Amino acid sequence: MLQTITGRIRRAIDDYDMIEEGDKIAIALSGGKDSITLLYALHNLKRFYPKNFEIIAITIHPDSDTFKTDKLEELCKKLQIEYIIYHSDLSNIVFNIRKEKNPCSLCANLRRGMLNTLAIENGCNKIALGHHLDDVIETLFMNMCLNGKIHTFSPVTSFANSTVKVIRPMIYVYEKETRALSRKMNFPLIGKCCPKDGDTMREYMKNLIFNLRKDIPKVRENLIGAIIRSDIPGWKKDKSI
Repeated sequence: MLQTITGRIRRAIDDYDMIEEGDKIAIALSGGKDSITLLYALHNLKRFYPKNFEIIAITIHPDSDTFKTDKLEELCKKLQIEYIIYHSDLSNIVFNIRKEKNPCSLCANLRRGMLNTLAIENGCNKIALGHHLDDVIETLFMNMCLNGKIHTFSPVTSFANSTVKVIRPMIYVYEKETRALSRKMNFPLIGKCCPKDGDTMREYMKNLIFNLRKDIPKVRENLIGAIIRSDIPGWKKDKSI
């Protein structure tokens, strides 16, 4: 199963020129099934990919008592991957100082800024995020329904005013595949530590798409096809999933 996912990731990397010779890539390791899948897959790919690249892992610790990184440290040590834990003040900023009712956007923006700074400090020129194919579609729905625009994130982007590129190697991977791999390999998952887990607009869109699939089994494939054929920046019309 890991080999299949690694193959999908390699195809996305090749299709969108995500990795170049000599890259040093910071993997954003959240402790969820998707980021751990990405960690394993890039570690696996590194052994036979024709372009040499380095990887490190970075975790943004939200300053939550339930957020334990011990097992992630053990995993990175086992894989011989440099691991950086940044202890932030995320929880306090988002929930106590700002008291956000819809905290996901602010939290994501703060994390991106921290990741960018840490990547630069550690000599990385790229950050790899664990967004998968289902995330692509959910983001499309969120933008259409909430912002009135046809848009989703691109396979390769850059942070504003930064030289660091952001790559999303898992855009051809379904969430069900990362879930199955997590169960098979017994991933050291960090449990839910955010009070908004399971109660977000993204979760709402995930459930909406799940229900659509009951009547339209190919809805995800049709939507990703529409994204590729559209004028959404960063997506190549000559590629297909």
